Amino acid sequence: MKKALFYKEREGGRVQCDLCSHRCVISPGKRGVCGVRENRDGVLYSLVYGKAAARNVDPIEKKPLFHFYPGSKTYSIATVGCNFRCLYCQNWQISQLKDEVIIGEEFAPEDIVEDALSSRCESIAYTYTEPTIFYEYAFDTAIIAQKKGLKNLFITNGYITEEALREISPYLDTVNIDLKSMSDDFYKKVCSARLKPVLDNITLCYSLGIWVEVTTLVIPGYNDSLEELREIAMFIRSINKSIPWHVSRFFPAYQLNNVSLTPLKRLEEAVKIGREAGLEYVYQGNMDEGENTFCPNCGKLLIIRTDFNTIENKIKDGSCPYCRANIVGVHMKRKRIEA
Repeated sequence: MKKALFYKEREGGRVQCDLCSHRCVISPGKRGVCGVRENRDGVLYSLVYGKAAARNVDPIEKKPLFHFYPGSKTYSIATVGCNFRCLYCQNWQISQLKDEVIIGEEFAPEDIVEDALSSRCESIAYTYTEPTIFYEYAFDTAIIAQKKGLKNLFITNGYITEEALREISPYLDTVNIDLKSMSDDFYKKVCSARLKPVLDNITLCYSLGIWVEVTTLVIPGYNDSLEELREIAMFIRSINKSIPWHVSRFFPAYQLNNVSLTPLKRLEEAVKIGREAGLEYVYQGNMDEGENTFCPNCGKLLIIRTDFNTIENKIKDGSCPYCRANIVGVHMKRKRIEA
């Protein structure tokens, strides 16, 4: 348990949490929407500090991040809890708390960094659940990681407050933000949240110099209309045409087990829409054939990926070897990785 950052005292012993955009007002003895921040006698505490519920070594492509250190390994870490209630959550066993039980092994920030280094990772990914809700844990880890030469990644729903994002931004190298829909109604009904903070944070992350990639899980009957996909693509294009957009295939999960897989044709249409909108890099997530990188200038195949791994990278010094066009990203230099 650790005293929380970003909260203010209110009348009657209540506190207002200003970590995420819910800005919960929490009475004594109660917790916020995330289930892991509790008001104890007028002081807000994080209940998950140092309690790792999941940790693994992953290919960075699994996050998904395709233009940030391609072919590298990242050390993934998470605690229980989440500030969203997504009906299709893939990690609901740890994100959606049951009976308010806080589980996780004791694992200090120093342990995370040491384990990442010994595993030959080049970065630490705060992922699986929502990293905002274990902010203090991630923040302390990120500071140590940066000193040791490791990069820091947030795989996030984008619901963090501006003040919290700005505070951690000097230590945050890249984010993949889920843009689940362009409908506020979708966010309210499916995620118990709102759209605007997500849009604002995609824009803010880019303006802060953080490398940004965006993911949209295309769910049949929920957010898969061509009009909405076009609106998402145009929003991303309005920030920068080089921001990679991952349109991912939905698989039935959690409370949406009755919804079918995303038709391949709809993903192909989404990719076409993205390219017609002017986006340079559009990927079909959860499908090998849609994960390769092509030069946006000459169209030549540059990076071959399969099963979330980079098999071959032809990029040289950040450029296409065929036409010398710049391929945007971070540390995109030539590197061959064995499967």
